Amino acid sequence: MPYIERSDRAKYQNVITELAGLIPSDPMERPGHINYVVSLLIEKVYGPKLRYSQHNEVVGVLHCIVDEFYRRKTAPYEDDKIKTEGDLTAL
Repeated sequence: MPYIERSDRAKYQNVITELAGLIPSDPMERPGHINYVVSLLIEKVYGPKLRYSQHNEVVGVLHCIVDEFYRRKTAPYEDDKIKTEGDLTAL
């Protein structure tokens, strides 16, 4: 996950907890709401008119979020499922 100073983390915790409570739990609605929140946050941070270098920065951050989430959360989940359910080659 993103590694920022511990002292910087506290200022985000309450607002993130509150924001997470506003996201619908319905799996049909949830992705659109998360996309909206992330997209709006990006626009609020960078402004409505990004320069090319800012586009690169945003895409890089989003790509790293995907990579880190997969590495830290999805891959271990898949590894565990292979152990409990068997690998694809074990058909």
